[in-house]
Amino acid sequence: MIKLYSFGSPNVVKIYIALEELGLAYEVQPVDVLAGGQLEPGFLTLNPNGKVPVIVDPEGPDSAPFTCFESGAILLYLAEKTGRLLPRGAAARYEAIQWLMVQLTAVGPSFGQCIHFHRFAPGEGNDYARSRYMTQAVRVSEALERRLAVSPWLSGEEYGIADVATWPWARIMPRFLSAEMVARLPATARWIATVGERPAVKAALARVEDLRGQVTVLDAATAQEIDRFFARGKFAAA
Repeated sequence: MIKLYSFGSPNVVKIYIALEELGLAYEVQPVDVLAGGQLEPGFLTLNPNGKVPVIVDPEGPDSAPFTCFESGAILLYLAEKTGRLLPRGAAARYEAIQWLMVQLTAVGPSFGQCIHFHRFAPGEGNDYARSRYMTQAVRVSEALERRLAVSPWLSGEEYGIADVATWPWARIMPRFLSAEMVARLPATARWIATVGERPAVKAALARVEDLRGQVTVLDAATAQEIDRFFARGKFAAA
């Protein structure tokens, strides 16, 4: 049984969805990142970069246990392990992978930083950062819209790992994009609704909700826990 080291962030939700879609048995090991669990020596042996998600597959390549970290790498690993969620043909395969890369290099970073600088950064001195990341969030949202206006899925003709990777981030667009901007993304809205109705996605979100009672949630975190999580204040490098 695969062990998933988990928190409730969008990057971890991807892996819940993939495991549910693929019908793989898994157990959840909560990592309380607001309490610094990802910085514990035992966890750092699994991921030296100190982030969730991580999976440990007892039946990895060559029938040996295998540890995999970084959400994009985990999605590729699970797709190749099962032969699902990723086309076999070279052209279709790389069409899907390039949209997975859009999520990893643009959607996640721009959306995440947009939320961070609007919600968590001090009020003064961050106008440039807020403008910068909002502009990037809008730009990549428009890229998703162009893709979904001509393709049923981000991955191509079939639902796949690019959709799994992007949906947990795309569904929170209304938290930081204006209603006017969201209204300009009708194909994306349809896609978000369609993915959200998938049984595996609903099952994944239910498992994520179960996790909330086992870890510190942001609204209940202390100021020090939040500073440590964001590596700021006394936890900053400089």
